[in-house]
Amino acid sequence: MSARLYRLGSFSYRRRRLVASLWLLLLVLLGVGAGALKSDYSKQFTIPGTESQQAIDALQERFPTSGVDKASANVVLAAPDGERLDGKDNRAAVQAVLAELRGLPHVTSVADPFVTRSVSPDGRVGLAHVLYDITGMDVGEEVQEELFATAEAGRAAGLQVEFSGPAAQKLENGGLGELLGVAVAAVVLLAMFGSVVAAGLPLLTAFVGIGIGLMVITGLTGLLDLSSLTPVLSLMLGLAVGIDYALFIMTRFRDELIHGREGEDAAGRAVATAGGAVVFAGLTVVIALVGLLTVDIPFISSMGLAAGGTIAVAVLVALTLLPALLGFSRRRVLGRRHLRAEDDEAPALTLGHRWGLLVARHPVRVLGVTLAVLGVLAVPAVSLKTALPDEGALSPDSTNRKAYDLMSTAFGPGSNGPLVVVVLGDARTGAASAAAVKQELTRLDGAVAVLPPVPNPAKDTFLVTVLAEGGPASDETKALVHTIRDLAPELEKKTGTTIAVTGQTAIQVDVTDKLSSALPVYLLLVVGLALLLLTVVFRSVIVPVKAALGFLLTMASTFGAVVALFQWGWFADALGITSTGPIISTLPIFMIGVIFGLAMDYQVFLVSRMREEHVHGAAATPAVVDGFRHGARVVSAAAMIMMAVFAAFMLSPDASTKSLGFAFSFGIAVDAFLIRMTVVPAVMVLLGERAWWLPSWLDRVLPRVDIEGEGLRVLDEADAATRGSLART
Repeated sequence: MSARLYRLGSFSYRRRRLVASLWLLLLVLLGVGAGALKSDYSKQFTIPGTESQQAIDALQERFPTSGVDKASANVVLAAPDGERLDGKDNRAAVQAVLAELRGLPHVTSVADPFVTRSVSPDGRVGLAHVLYDITGMDVGEEVQEELFATAEAGRAAGLQVEFSGPAAQKLENGGLGELLGVAVAAVVLLAMFGSVVAAGLPLLTAFVGIGIGLMVITGLTGLLDLSSLTPVLSLMLGLAVGIDYALFIMTRFRDELIHGREGEDAAGRAVATAGGAVVFAGLTVVIALVGLLTVDIPFISSMGLAAGGTIAVAVLVALTLLPALLGFSRRRVLGRRHLRAEDDEAPALTLGHRWGLLVARHPVRVLGVTLAVLGVLAVPAVSLKTALPDEGALSPDSTNRKAYDLMSTAFGPGSNGPLVVVVLGDARTGAASAAAVKQELTRLDGAVAVLPPVPNPAKDTFLVTVLAEGGPASDETKALVHTIRDLAPELEKKTGTTIAVTGQTAIQVDVTDKLSSALPVYLLLVVGLALLLLTVVFRSVIVPVKAALGFLLTMASTFGAVVALFQWGWFADALGITSTGPIISTLPIFMIGVIFGLAMDYQVFLVSRMREEHVHGAAATPAVVDGFRHGARVVSAAAMIMMAVFAAFMLSPDASTKSLGFAFSFGIAVDAFLIRMTVVPAVMVLLGERAWWLPSWLDRVLPRVDIEGEGLRVLDEADAATRGSLART
């Protein structure tokens, strides 16, 4: 493999104009194709196989005007303290707001709180429910601005007017994390290389990879139904690994130049060694992302496939375009402060080298302290609870949170997430059956109110709304959903109907349950496949197992820190966390996928150099120290860049977004600095030669991929023989 990669790298360097032109042509063609084929992203949000989705599908056929699958908003109107909404002036202000709402585009109905009796017992707070003829994903900034503008008529008269619900959820513009990541990446790369050219090349190749990936995704929208969330993960990870892979190969290229290699030979050797590590690091990331198919949620599956394709492009860019660009820049990547060749007999004592020596001298102490710290961090993880967040998790200054609090106080927490029980019967007995279902539901613990059944025009389908005692994300509400579903077979037998629970809250419960059940399968899949791949790469049984166990330590400690801060509320004020509660249910599976991919990157970058030194004759401990010396700076730079990208999301006032940013940033810090750069070298030193143990039968079965550059010796011997033959003639 190394010989083939050497030829690829040297060819790309030598024929740099051709290679660069081909990549440029590909960009142009994909840009034209994307422009011609692009269509709108899919606006449908479906959760196949869940009861809530099956109920929605049935309602679309039998009760299309129910609006369960459409966008909606709650408009909460509150009179000043000591006044009532039904006072003459306040009532007129309410009617003015309702008139504005009825005149909005796409609005099909507006419920008058005085007609529906949606006024609090003290008469101060009223609720107007607004229904649209579009889905929640169709709601754009213009629709939201028009909705929020209707408040002016009420506020001018002294009323408090707030908005909540799917149509009122503020749209995030995004981009801050990526922009900050690029800025930090530029600073870190410049500090690391001391050269503007060297700092710019990883950014340039990352942008090319991202551009190609996003243009392919855009073009596929004309052929496939892709969620609007599909490009999000591709952009984030494409930036991360695009920089990482180029950084690793270019660092090796600079080392080869410093040690006297000519440009073409240096590029070939960099791709043959570091490029081989990049290939297998990329494969582990692709495995983790494609493994998201096991979740069986369409928008998550499409995100995983698209991001996996973008990673594959990033690998190809690093192996071909980067050597071509190095051919144009040549020795300018060394910068003005020309780096002196390192003396292998007495390597410079960089910070990374000093740390590697310290770990090698005191492996037991270092390992004991690190594992103790990780263990303490992991303790809170046993209390992890997940749920999709409700609007009570938003910033107290947002209109959504103000509406949520007003409704909770006036009507109870359950009013923010009513459950919709669908009763499917026949026109002759449907009304009586629905009434019987309502009667049974009123007896359930946790149900504080059950509203009268609402029929469809054919009188064969009824909607029964249940208000829970707890909020939408509470354990009590989740338990009530499952209680109703457990009771459904008995009710169906009694009434001769079919019963299902749906609505926004039930959908959130189903998504959380589906993610929780898929998580163990996903974890086993990605870790299992990665173990096989790393066994082939490192030709060792222990090194891959150690890598997987280290990742599990990363996950446990990261989940523990997330629970302590965002579920228990430790240091909440210092971090600007305004609300605590269950962790967003999509966080665990995305965190496992993203951090696993990056963790295996760091594992391959560090240990491949250790194995290279060992294969080339170094004893076990010196190989660990020397391999660590070469890889520590690359891994540190890559980790700091990604930490900055994710930490930027902590600037959001939304607790869920903060938790995502913190979890990703903290997880990368733990894995890079505590696991890969502390635990890994300590364990490798303790194991010694045993770290590279492989049963003889397995050694015969496994394919040889050679990322250590052993294949280059054949090329060197051939070159030496050719030079000797020429000398003799």
